[in-house]
Amino acid sequence: MNKQQTHTQPNATAGVLYVVATPIGNLGDWSARAREVLASVDVIAAEDTRHSRPLLQHFGIGTPLMALHAHNENERVDELIQRLLCGQTLALISDAGTPLVSDPGFPLVRAALLAGVRVSPIPGASAVMAALSSCGLPSDRFVFEGFLPARATARRARLQALKNEPRTLIFFEAPHRLLESLQDMAHVMGGSREAALARELTKTFETIRMAPLDELLAWVEADKDQQRGESVVLLRGHDVEPAPEQSGVSATSLLDSLLKHGVSVKTAAAITEEVLGGRKKAHYQYALETQAALREGDVE
Repeated sequence: MNKQQTHTQPNATAGVLYVVATPIGNLGDWSARAREVLASVDVIAAEDTRHSRPLLQHFGIGTPLMALHAHNENERVDELIQRLLCGQTLALISDAGTPLVSDPGFPLVRAALLAGVRVSPIPGASAVMAALSSCGLPSDRFVFEGFLPARATARRARLQALKNEPRTLIFFEAPHRLLESLQDMAHVMGGSREAALARELTKTFETIRMAPLDELLAWVEADKDQQRGESVVLLRGHDVEPAPEQSGVSATSLLDSLLKHGVSVKTAAAITEEVLGGRKKAHYQYALETQAALREGDVE
């Protein structure tokens, strides 16, 4: 078996790798536990030490720092794993938010687990979760896509591939590409697709706005301030309407038949979704109304 695919049993003598979330803006969001962990570990691996050092100094944390970023993480993983296996404790942080979410750290975390090192998350701020929870779009199922490609052709191709995705789509976007990305989204997804812009979350100029893409695009075009700072863009998933007919059977006729044979509304909706596709919610609503009508007929 390939060594990289071997899952090693936990090493009792090894240290611990802590994956620590940092604030995305408001320093008051940083937990006491996160600060305690960072003050107690042997070393902190930071995406950008120049960015993280002032934050740590603000909270009186003097733990040694080392850089771990996209350009050196593959080379540094072996060294860090050896430190952990020798019993040292290590914390991994990114510039803001939760590490590994569009940030470096995946090779280190994976290598640590394969080496039998305990990896412990210290949760906290996440721009993805903050935006999703406050944007007004469906949050029960979602897809995080990170940053779209920088080149227009590749960006449109990626959006085209996601056009029929039924789950809420979440993207990060850089200030200088926000307008172009919104233009491409409106072109590919359609201007009526519901969307939301969550900008500068937890910071002084925090802005969250939900609107159809055409309206959101016009608003951002007209207000240059909305093209500044860190942004999360969210798109409502593709709304699949129930197929009117498949193999000669319509959704309504199947629902009618199931209900007349005593099948519950919930089960009838689930069966119809499984057999014919479409939205379970729409099937359920139709079945509920039909069942009520059938009961009224029985009374009469």
